[in-house]
Amino acid sequence: MAVDLKILRLGIKELRSIVQDKMLLGMVVVGFSLMVYVAAGAATGELRDTPIAFVNEDGSPLADRIMAAFQPPRFKTPVRIGPEEVDPGLDRGIYTFILDIPPDFERDLASGRHPKIQVNIDATRVSQAFIGAGYIQRIAQREIAEFLRTSGQAEPSPVELVTRIRFNPNLSGAWFGGLMEVINHVTLFSIILTGAALIRERERGTLEHLLVMPLSPFQVMAAKVWANGLVVWVAAALSLLVVVRDVLAVPIAGSIPLFLFATLLHLFSTTSIGILLATVARSMPQLTLLIILVILPMELLSGGMTPRESMPIAVRGLMSFVPTTHYVALAQSVLFRGAGLEVVWPQIAAILAIGAVAFGGALLRFRRAVSLR
Repeated sequence: MAVDLKILRLGIKELRSIVQDKMLLGMVVVGFSLMVYVAAGAATGELRDTPIAFVNEDGSPLADRIMAAFQPPRFKTPVRIGPEEVDPGLDRGIYTFILDIPPDFERDLASGRHPKIQVNIDATRVSQAFIGAGYIQRIAQREIAEFLRTSGQAEPSPVELVTRIRFNPNLSGAWFGGLMEVINHVTLFSIILTGAALIRERERGTLEHLLVMPLSPFQVMAAKVWANGLVVWVAAALSLLVVVRDVLAVPIAGSIPLFLFATLLHLFSTTSIGILLATVARSMPQLTLLIILVILPMELLSGGMTPRESMPIAVRGLMSFVPTTHYVALAQSVLFRGAGLEVVWPQIAAILAIGAVAFGGALLRFRRAVSLR
């Protein structure tokens, strides 16, 4: 019981240090509020109010129909321009897409020929160019197919393809971006806070004061783990409930208590990693560089930004030993698809096992660092 009280009191001291460090505390508040909102709304990669223009050299009802199909919110209302305005419009960045419908387009289509629509794209807007090209192709093909069907020039297809979109029926990037930002910040801030806490103790000389007290390295480390983990856990819970669910109006499909329980286990792993990095670094700039080297692969290759199935086998195998891989898979299953404990228990077991190894390795390194002082 005495050990538990020491860990509790040390943790409370750690919480007071965090409250007094306005910079770190402000980073946590901004990260789990403003940055989540920005990632969900302002920094979305979707098509939104994309400027588009048409060179309509045909002037047929079909050409007008294709033009009318491109409407907000994906595209701005199409502008009709002349052929001589194509290059200046792209050069000045006025339009992202310019479609050139050639003369006699509808007549050639009705006579069985295969006329082409030229699509000019400003590829400097990489995200919009990539996504928009697919949108334009689908919209044009849909309108042409519907025109041929209603005019009796096309046989009805014997097979009808029906698309049903699950979990995100509106294909809203805000639903995905907001939740993933919370998930990523749980990893980021837990490593930063615990690593900075240990470095701060060393730079201020208070670590020596702790070492001359009747405290073991385990007690010192455990206090930092639970205190800094608690701060991130509370911030993540408030961000999920207030920013994501209430402000962004993102529906949470699964159990929030299950997700928060898994977040606790994940924080056990990431705070241990933060202490491990702090025992390697000798100053805050060194710790910052180490965190960048660790955080970037953990977030980029965990499956949150790109599917793990598209990664090389060696990378997938390596990342299976990283807690963020299992945490991202669990969070997406619970929050997006409403999975229960019977589905995500393998990820929970993996996070717990990796956390135990990370804590043991950090404790061993911390003891060795303490014994050298």
